[in-house]
Amino acid sequence: MEFALFCTRINVLILLLSLSSPCKFIQSPMDFGPLNFLQETKSASLDFGRIFFSSPSAVLRPQSPKEISQLLSFVASSSPSSSFSKATVAARGAGHSIHGQAQAPNGIVVEMDSLPPSIEIHKKRDGEPGFSYVDVSGGTLWVDLLKESLQVGLTPRSWTDYLYLTIGGTLSNGGISGQTFKYGPQISNVLQLDVVTGKGELVTCSPNQSSELFYAVLGGLGQFGIITSARIILQDAPQKDQELLVSMAEMVDYVEGFMVLNEQSLHSSSTAFPSHLDFIPQLDPSRSDVYYCIEFAVHHHQEKESCVDQVVEEISRKLSFMPTHIYSVEVSYFDFLNRVRMEEISLRRRGMWDVHHPWLNMFVPRSGIKQFRDLLLEKISPSTFVGPILIYPMLRDKWDSNTSAVLPEGGPTSENVIYVVGILQSANPRTCQTQCLQTILAQNRRIVRTATYPPIGAKQYLAHYSEERQWREHFGGKWEGFVGRKFEFDPLGILAPGQGIFARKCCKSPSAQIH
Repeated sequence: MEFALFCTRINVLILLLSLSSPCKFIQSPMDFGPLNFLQETKSASLDFGRIFFSSPSAVLRPQSPKEISQLLSFVASSSPSSSFSKATVAARGAGHSIHGQAQAPNGIVVEMDSLPPSIEIHKKRDGEPGFSYVDVSGGTLWVDLLKESLQVGLTPRSWTDYLYLTIGGTLSNGGISGQTFKYGPQISNVLQLDVVTGKGELVTCSPNQSSELFYAVLGGLGQFGIITSARIILQDAPQKDQELLVSMAEMVDYVEGFMVLNEQSLHSSSTAFPSHLDFIPQLDPSRSDVYYCIEFAVHHHQEKESCVDQVVEEISRKLSFMPTHIYSVEVSYFDFLNRVRMEEISLRRRGMWDVHHPWLNMFVPRSGIKQFRDLLLEKISPSTFVGPILIYPMLRDKWDSNTSAVLPEGGPTSENVIYVVGILQSANPRTCQTQCLQTILAQNRRIVRTATYPPIGAKQYLAHYSEERQWREHFGGKWEGFVGRKFEFDPLGILAPGQGIFARKCCKSPSAQIH
């Protein structure tokens, strides 16, 4: 046993020495004993945004959480005089970030999809307290969890629109969709986590055990630890869904809305099952009309008496909408949750998936949503915008304020409603080259600068900033606590360098402070 550990330390040392070499000593894939390092993989310097391309010096494809712990332990305990003590580490899940958040320039990328998938479901018995739950590995995709849980009639309560994301990835950010108003984000539906901290410690944490780490990691942007496993609440799965597209709606089981700026933006939206949208009249490109659409879903449970038609009729009486523009479709629960996958397949066939995605997501307080809408329509060109703009409500009291996630501050004390606005623009390199892309990114920055100050008071979701001052303003009243958690769990700033929040420290000093 001692010999195996000794070999591991020596092999990691060889790797890290190579990282410090200006010639990048690693010239080909290598297997360093128990730790399988590669010089590079196609995915390590790439993400969904296709805006930043930062290559690491090495890639770890771990076979167990212990290997991640060994790597971080060695990096964290490296000698201050060694140049490789500046190495950073980033965990990469499905690579769906926009601005290179999961990249590690000249560092080490840990590709989480190499972890053996593990899904262990505990179905609550009649009369048993608590919840049904699943213990699932951090590199598992949500779609695989859905498939597995549906086999026993269960499902997680909260989702993202796109299911081909990893468990650890969305829990490190928030995890939101049309169910958030009812069940909260995915980070509000977690009972326990296994985490490897920036110091290499493998910790099981929950609200009652190592709670500071538990709340720090949830929505923590990967700054405090790498999630290797999560215990997630499950509930009984509905059997069918009824989806309606109307101009406005009251919340039921799922609520999500979007703005239609032009015909292209209508048919680029997967939320409305575009293949069935022939009832929408031809949009006149010479007019500046903006349509506001909203969809909601009513889940049908076999064991409950449910008349969808009566629900629709009751809700419709309370709405102001265009009567000829109601649309409904019945789909399976799986197909409803996985509907964005159908859009992905279509875009891939047309060569429109692997393009630039300069997306911008904002949390906007209810009191500022009208001003934000006006700002948006002022800054973007409806005739040339490519992609959907999603708008849907969620409730502040469904978020746990102990987590690291950031919501808009201030506003009326009774203001519980917050809107998610997703400006999901695509930029095809064939028609939108470097200057065009930079123009879109600059436009996004202008929207953020205006929207984050009064009277709107919005916050970025999946935030991207380049200056510490901006991060301080982003976290607001949570900044000091965020810094304190960083000092406790990753004092050398090893983790998630792509976020650009903290600089790497070369050594640990008893009097060191992170500013």
